[in-house]
Amino acid sequence: VVDIPSQLDDLPPTTLRKDYANLPVMNSVDDVVKRLLSLEMASQKEKMKIKIQQLVEKVRRSPNDDGSFEVQGNLSLLSTVAVLTARIRMLEEHLQRHPKDKSNRRQMLMAMDRRRKLLGYLRRVRYGTFQNTCQQLGIQYCPPPTRTRRVTKRWLVKKAFCIKVW
Repeated sequence: VVDIPSQLDDLPPTTLRKDYANLPVMNSVDDVVKRLLSLEMASQKEKMKIKIQQLVEKVRRSPNDDGSFEVQGNLSLLSTVAVLTARIRMLEEHLQRHPKDKSNRRQMLMAMDRRRKLLGYLRRVRYGTFQNTCQQLGIQYCPPPTRTRRVTKRWLVKKAFCIKVW
């Protein structure tokens, strides 16, 4: 079995789960309880929540920023760039282990397309923010090609004829 590196590997296992991190009682709790409430015993879903929170923190403009385009978007549709990036990376890891999983491949492609559209909009509206977002999240954005003409046999003949004439 090949060990595939995960985006969740950089999370320290001693970090407490999202719900228990800010509780004042956690300082006086036994080590066994802390271990049970840490990421060491957490599910994949709980680890993903913390990873998404970290990515959102990277892109956030200020500590009070909850509504900027890069952070919020429409959370019910998971359309923020940071959230989509975390989801895409998780699905990529899953597909490396399960290459025949067509449903998750389709979900990954749809998420990539949604992220590409959001990044295109951000690139048109605020280029500096776009560059910062791509740099912070480690995204390589390739702009769509300019409109290309559909190649037909008739068009190729016409083009060849024009080249001969000129």
